[in-house]
Amino acid sequence: MVLNGDHLRTVVAIAVGSNLGDRFHNIELALRLLEVPKCALSPEDLEQCRLDLFSAVVDTSFLYETSPMYVTDQPSFINCACLIETNIPPVILLRLLKHIELVVGRVPSIINGPRAVDLDIIFYGSDVIDTRPIDARATLDNLKGELVVPHPRMAEREFVLRPLNDMIPEFVHPVLQKPIERILAELPEYDPSMQKVVPFPRYPLPLDFAATWTHLDVAPVPPTLTHWTYPITGTPKASQKSGSKRKTQIMATLNATPDSFSDGATHNTLTTAVAYARESVAAGASIIDIGGYSTKPGAAFVSTEDEMARIIPIVATIRKAGSASASDIDAHLAETLISIDTFRWEVARASILAGANCINDVYAFTGREDVYPLPDAAAIRRAEDTMQCMKAIAREFAVPVVLMHSRGDAGKNKEYEVYGTGPGAVLRGVQVELGEKVEKIVKGRGGVRRWMVLVDPGVGFSKTLDGNVEVLREAAKIVGVTSFDLEGAAKKNVLRGYPQVIGASRKSFLGAILDQGARGRETTPVERTWATATAVACAVQQGAMVVRVHDTKEMADVVAVADELWG
Repeated sequence: MVLNGDHLRTVVAIAVGSNLGDRFHNIELALRLLEVPKCALSPEDLEQCRLDLFSAVVDTSFLYETSPMYVTDQPSFINCACLIETNIPPVILLRLLKHIELVVGRVPSIINGPRAVDLDIIFYGSDVIDTRPIDARATLDNLKGELVVPHPRMAEREFVLRPLNDMIPEFVHPVLQKPIERILAELPEYDPSMQKVVPFPRYPLPLDFAATWTHLDVAPVPPTLTHWTYPITGTPKASQKSGSKRKTQIMATLNATPDSFSDGATHNTLTTAVAYARESVAAGASIIDIGGYSTKPGAAFVSTEDEMARIIPIVATIRKAGSASASDIDAHLAETLISIDTFRWEVARASILAGANCINDVYAFTGREDVYPLPDAAAIRRAEDTMQCMKAIAREFAVPVVLMHSRGDAGKNKEYEVYGTGPGAVLRGVQVELGEKVEKIVKGRGGVRRWMVLVDPGVGFSKTLDGNVEVLREAAKIVGVTSFDLEGAAKKNVLRGYPQVIGASRKSFLGAILDQGARGRETTPVERTWATATAVACAVQQGAMVVRVHDTKEMADVVAVADELWG
């Protein structure tokens, strides 16, 4: 990517950090304020520009939790970076960033000390800027109130370089004349430890939250409920950066449907659904995934209203569990993360308002279309409209999203010959097809923050037995650094670094494996617990951040041992 610009529109790279207060809330608020520059700049700055000012976030990095550098006696930082398109001149943009820091809550502090939010211009297009007098440029001790671009200390800071590498690895530093990925690779080994982070907001919001929100120019930013960490991958050095062991998160599957392939009519009443949620949390589930529309081939159509009627009461009851009971487990249940398995923006919105914290979409924001590829312009428009609506919900409510690879009807469209005929064809297909959707969702104006995206390779969806085995056995390659075209040439994988959710629990391909050979036997989904255990262990070995399961208690044991083996 080349950061070229002119006086009308320039792409600017900005580093963002926070280590005081609700760090995730602070960063999201700062990015939202960045997109309403007219509300933050002084009349003098606006008059000086004489332009219709705009600033739009068009890409974001992953989030990183970083041990403090320079001044080490302070809380850990959350760091990231973003790209904006803007026509704001560099010096006035600097004043805008400093004003946003004050609005979010930064107060005067020591250099490199704690702050609610810190915003630094790293690149302004490919410009080289230094506002200091020429005779004052021999030191870096006089930067206060001045602008030096590229940022003079970026080459020594992994917490700046790694987020930039997520977005623009091949961009050449205009002074050092090296690409970002090379500068990162040349860093010494003693840098502070880093790990990636996914934050989850707290919902439902208090009834008076909107009334007390003071930043009226932007949508309210929710407080943070919790966050997950996971290791950096991609380079030999990166794998050693975190001092703690990896913890695989367990997503318990709650199908509030009468016709699910795996457990239909088991948890489709409020009493049985909440009981399952309670048991799953007690067994070690980190998140409850609630669905009200079966993805089983041939499943009956469910209206939006009926889907909401199945889901919303469960979400609301879970959130009230702590106040309705004095037990510790119910208090824990009320604070447990909830994801909503839906492809409809209306259901997602209503569920979040009721208390959900995450969207899990098996169609990756393109809606339910049973024909693959999309057959005509009308179907393409429907998919694009659905994506825009789902992106808007994810952005407004600042919730993580799980985006799964699928091709419409889960039992069809299993041919991947366009990606080759030998091993690796299905992996390439998942990388390409899911990667295209993720890029559209993350990049451009209105994109979902990269740190809010988890990907799911879609085990059991539009894949043969061999294809499912290939995806599960080599899932790490789906989010690896490189991908390979049909000629075997390596290129950068657009899914590199994304955390994975893998759901193989009770799937029919496991039944097909158990039915093979002279001693094979036919099994129902509930009889595939041991087969699921093997698949879950494989997912952990492949580095999955989350495993989606039905038998939470049993799979928690599997994950505990697998984490010890491969974490």
